Amino acid sequence: MKIITLVLYLFLCCLSINTLSAQMNNETMGKIISKEAYEVEGRLGNWQFIYGQRLIYVVTDESANRMRIFTPVIEEAKLEEDQLKKMLEANFHSALDAKYCLYEGLVITVYTHPLKELQTEQFIDALRQVVTLADTFGSSYSSTSVIFNPGGTDDSDEKSKEDRTNKKPGGKKKELKQ
Repeated sequence: MKIITLVLYLFLCCLSINTLSAQMNNETMGKIISKEAYEVEGRLGNWQFIYGQRLIYVVTDESANRMRIFTPVIEEAKLEEDQLKKMLEANFHSALDAKYCLYEGLVITVYTHPLKELQTEQFIDALRQVVTLADTFGSSYSSTSVIFNPGGTDDSDEKSKEDRTNKKPGGKKKELKQ
């Protein structure tokens, strides 16, 4: 019985080591992109391709352990008056892991993450969120069907906003140090 337990323990340790060593890198990411996308161009750490009928850019920096996925949405100059506010609100409520940003005169949707810690499923989900967020610009401004609003408060209620502004837990006003 002790031998079976020892063998099982060693097997689980080896399995754990293999799982931990399966860190994301440029080669693995390149393979995923080749499988999931089409019209792939670029080189390791800097790709552009079509995914979900959108031009997607993926840039990585292995030495800094960072990666970024983004796609252009609209020229910044073409934003209507209320769209910037809606994008910022969506970044809190409905954009989830992907976000709206301004970059070189464009509105883009972007997802950033530490590279090594990124799992294959997270990467594929991130591609979907970037595309969905770009596709819902001007309508629901959402990256998934989930809307994150844990308090369930209605942000249009000015009194409710004032009650939540600058307060510590327990309801006392926070005093700002000068």
